[in-house]
Amino acid sequence: MSNQTHDSVEPSYLVAKKGLLSWLITVDHKRIGLMYLVATLFFFMVAGLLAILLRTELFTPGQDFMSAQTYNQVFTLHGAIMVFLFIIPSVPAAMGNFLLPLMLGARDVAFPKLNLLSFYIYCIAAVMLVLTLVMGSLDTGWTFYTPYSSTTGTAVIMATLGVFIAGFSSILTGLNFVVTVHKMRAPGVTWNRMPLMIWAIYATALIQVLATPILAITLMLLCIERVLSIGIFDPALGGDPVLFQHFFWFYSHPAVYIMVLPGFGIVSELITVHSRKHIFGYRAIALSSVAIAVISFLVWGHHMFVSGQSELAGVVFSFITFAVAVPTAIKVLSWVATLYGGSIRYTTPMWYAMIFLWTFTVGGLTGLYLSTLSTDVHLHDTYFVVAHFHYVMVGGTVIAFLGGLFHWFPKMFGRMYNERAGAISALLVFIGFNVTFGTQFFLGHQGMPRRYYAYLPEYEYLHQISTVGSWVLAAGLFLVLFTLLAGLKFGKHAPANPWGGVSLEWHTATPPIEHNFHHIPHVESGPYDFPEIDWDSAKH
Repeated sequence: MSNQTHDSVEPSYLVAKKGLLSWLITVDHKRIGLMYLVATLFFFMVAGLLAILLRTELFTPGQDFMSAQTYNQVFTLHGAIMVFLFIIPSVPAAMGNFLLPLMLGARDVAFPKLNLLSFYIYCIAAVMLVLTLVMGSLDTGWTFYTPYSSTTGTAVIMATLGVFIAGFSSILTGLNFVVTVHKMRAPGVTWNRMPLMIWAIYATALIQVLATPILAITLMLLCIERVLSIGIFDPALGGDPVLFQHFFWFYSHPAVYIMVLPGFGIVSELITVHSRKHIFGYRAIALSSVAIAVISFLVWGHHMFVSGQSELAGVVFSFITFAVAVPTAIKVLSWVATLYGGSIRYTTPMWYAMIFLWTFTVGGLTGLYLSTLSTDVHLHDTYFVVAHFHYVMVGGTVIAFLGGLFHWFPKMFGRMYNERAGAISALLVFIGFNVTFGTQFFLGHQGMPRRYYAYLPEYEYLHQISTVGSWVLAAGLFLVLFTLLAGLKFGKHAPANPWGGVSLEWHTATPPIEHNFHHIPHVESGPYDFPEIDWDSAKH
């Protein structure tokens, strides 16, 4: 990507201020992105430790170290924290904030102060969710299903208000990104020259702006019902609990793509940069992101095949669910075609990209069973659904997030990490993840219900395999943390462009200066137009 610049004098504000207060009041998108990164990684660790507690309790069929009530509270907090405080904001808010202006050649996002406000709103929501631990906790599951959530004595109102407030952070971030993409692109950055990471974040932002208000309204209605005893979802008050499911999944299935679409963007960058080859089917990948964003609003009913909806509705939702696999398959096939004939370098980010291709493809293909009416009746609310969901969310979003973290870590912090440790972490994560959740497909097929605290003895050996796998996965994730912290403290100084990328973020200083570019870039080529390499000369 050409990086011609306009002449200008470097202003004094390019020198970043130091000190805690400067971080707390900063409007620099990179600092805000790093604050999001630290916060989301903290909640990832909290939610992950809760998951380890769950799997360890399930090592035997009976009670080990927690009661049934505690078990319900732990898996509810695991899901709520992981979804609302980590997966949804981790890539769009953390990496998106850091990278989007850099990749567009902009000095900042369109609304810097609004960006900081979004972060503080997220922090307020996080505090409210954590407060449920001291206010009777929460035992409804992360979906807050009625009528139980309308009647339980646990801290439903505090938790739903926390998620309600978190929604405002998501909406404001999405709005900021949409305006930035439309108005802040550097000269020459046309829609056909935007990195695919930007296309993914843009499609995600559209979903955030359009879908999140539905969840906010739904949770507010639940609070109103509990406080004022107005019959909205509680059948005892004349309400309809299935209506809650319609509202919740109308948001939450698009929310799946709020989580996954940015991961698609990351993988597009990893594969093309680390195979040093122009991405295959650029326009198809870009437009498929928008297509997924649109179709995601039309498939919520596949969560409700056994909830009493009409047979016609079930058939229609089943068909549309199969249709959403088409733009996703376009991406996977394009990534594989990009690898073919590429000059692949097996760096840590590339190992995570390879893992993603396996785990997300398994997640997508197993979704076909749940999209089929006949098989979904058997598999609904079993561990098969748990496995499928985690193969998409963890095997997709989290694996891509880790790959992106290793990929852009040198640019973010100006340090390199130990490649061998990074590769070992990828191996442990791959083995641990597949042992943990691959086993659960067999549990679900044999009829093991999800969310159950106790189970029949014949399921014990599969549960034990899954639990041991979770320990290996945890070891891999802690090695990721250790590798990055060690790199931050002891790593060698990173060059400006360690991977040889050609998109604009690699044309900045490492780490970038406060306002990104000394001069406004002028772009004359695409983000994946790698220069030809004379391999005969390179050998000498």
